[in-house]
Amino acid sequence: MIKSMTGFGKSVIQLPGKKITIEIKSLNSKNLDLNARIPSTYREKELHIRNLVAKSLERGKVDVGLYVESTGQATNTKVNEGVVKEYMRQLEAIAPGAVGFDDQLKMAVRLPDALKVEREELDENEYTAILDNLKTALSEINTYRADEGASLKAEFELRISNLQRLLDEVIAMDVDRLDSVKVRLEKAVADLKVELDENRFEQELIYYLEKYDITEEKVRLKNHLDYFTEALNSDDSNGKKLGFIGQEIGREINTIGSKSNYAPMQQLVVQMKDELEKVKEQVLNVL
Repeated sequence: MIKSMTGFGKSVIQLPGKKITIEIKSLNSKNLDLNARIPSTYREKELHIRNLVAKSLERGKVDVGLYVESTGQATNTKVNEGVVKEYMRQLEAIAPGAVGFDDQLKMAVRLPDALKVEREELDENEYTAILDNLKTALSEINTYRADEGASLKAEFELRISNLQRLLDEVIAMDVDRLDSVKVRLEKAVADLKVELDENRFEQELIYYLEKYDITEEKVRLKNHLDYFTEALNSDDSNGKKLGFIGQEIGREINTIGSKSNYAPMQQLVVQMKDELEKVKEQVLNVL
């Protein structure tokens, strides 16, 4: 079963005095590119969180966000009372009576060190709840990836079916192509109006026909298409393997095109290349 690298998962935790939201987004990438935005309170657990996400998602450009919103009266930002009072005393000393109490207070709290942020210690019970919801978000994004993968699989099956149909047309056309090549060579020789050694001519004709022979390419292309379908239906999602098979398919199509020397077959090759390009575009999204 193939999976897409594109996905989104979200989970919200409601704790006493705060709401914690976990969001995970992923896009396609050659390898795992993980970016985590985590508040300083939970920074000591960042490596653990990264490992859990990496193990679950494996590959892709992944953004993990952990957002904390205060919903109660508790806050870790406090007024530095002594500093504010000293600022107000200095302001009054500079211009006695010129500035009212309210204005002094407004000015004082804007000055450096008027507010202090007390470091919040990590609550292990809270972190356990975060891990449970991280797993929920990971499950959600993996479900999203699986659904996207099902759509990709249907697209691949269509394109591989089209390539197989075009290959069947190439196979059916091959007899006429070789006959056409043989007739063109005989006509070219006849136009020269010279005496030829029939045995030598037959040998040269066989040489050219072997040079244009695509029997091996047809067999290999058929095998590659079957292998692509087999990989598509395997239990694992392996986008890199599908990409490698796609390259081999392209190599055989190109060789058939260069050897064909026959316009109707070259038209089929162009159609095959078009179908393969659509496969390659979508393979980039497969996990």
